[in-house]
Amino acid sequence: MSSETPSRTPAQAREQAEPSERTQPIPLVAAAITLVMVLAGASYIFFSEPFGAAGLGDRRTLADLRGPAAGAAADGKQLFTANCAACHQANGKGLAGVFPPLDGSEWVTGDARILANILLHGVTGEMTVGGNVFKGAMPPFQKLGDAELAAVASYVRSEWTNKAQPIGADLFSAERKATSRGTPFNGGDEVKALVAKAP
Repeated sequence: MSSETPSRTPAQAREQAEPSERTQPIPLVAAAITLVMVLAGASYIFFSEPFGAAGLGDRRTLADLRGPAAGAAADGKQLFTANCAACHQANGKGLAGVFPPLDGSEWVTGDARILANILLHGVTGEMTVGGNVFKGAMPPFQKLGDAELAAVASYVRSEWTNKAQPIGADLFSAERKATSRGTPFNGGDEVKALVAKAP
């Protein structure tokens, strides 16, 4: 028997030994940076106050989440954003041919009873706003209280280029009691006909 070791093929000669922790340990710099980051994160969590700057995250309390107290003034802008901006847009310009504008609208800045009844009962069918005809449907907002309706109406009457006077909750209360209407108005002419009558 020959004691010579077999010669390695070229493919075997290219192979490297399997790396191990002992021959190629984690670089000390990387290990030190990792340790510092872990300690910094743990100390931030441990030493941070339960309530801090709002910019550091959601620090709302239960009182914040409950909303305004009963009897507090309604926020017209917030109500508009939640109920109206999806169609009429945040800038009040609406969508051409689809949703009419509120900015500069004679329906908004005109007779306060018109706007009150539109909000209370809604409108379906044809309406002319700023010389343009719109055919669509606006739902009623009877789910909102009189103070909330007054807040959103007052907001749109005084926002953008509109400079009309605010509307009080008493007008919505009176208009709500004045009719037992359960369906939206059939176009703008029907709204005008209703408000042309004495309250």
